[in-house]
Amino acid sequence: MTDIYFPPRELEVMSILWRLGSATVAEVREALDESLAYTSVLSALQTLEEKGFVRHEPHGRAYKYHAVVGAERAGSSALSRIRDAIFHGSAERMFAQFVSDRKLSREELERMRGLLAERLEEEP
Repeated sequence: MTDIYFPPRELEVMSILWRLGSATVAEVREALDESLAYTSVLSALQTLEEKGFVRHEPHGRAYKYHAVVGAERAGSSALSRIRDAIFHGSAERMFAQFVSDRKLSREELERMRGLLAERLEEEP
């Protein structure tokens, strides 16, 4: 898998596109918590498009942008970097840290248990 990395501003923009599906520059700007110039948002979208993470289509007098790379793929890449850099490549240590640090509900823990059981059944 190709490593995917988003600087903070680009990650914010990608998160909005993942949530909305597609959006104009004005819609992305409105969804951002802080007020940025229209040109700053446009620049971030153009940079993401140059990197191949976003595409645009005409939408009236504007363009609608949509993510080409999914959140799951980007998340997998980010988690791999965290595993390698912080947990010295140990997925077990990373998982233990995640479970102990979060206030997970019983329902979330049960779903995790189910995911682990499914994964174990896949192994020969």
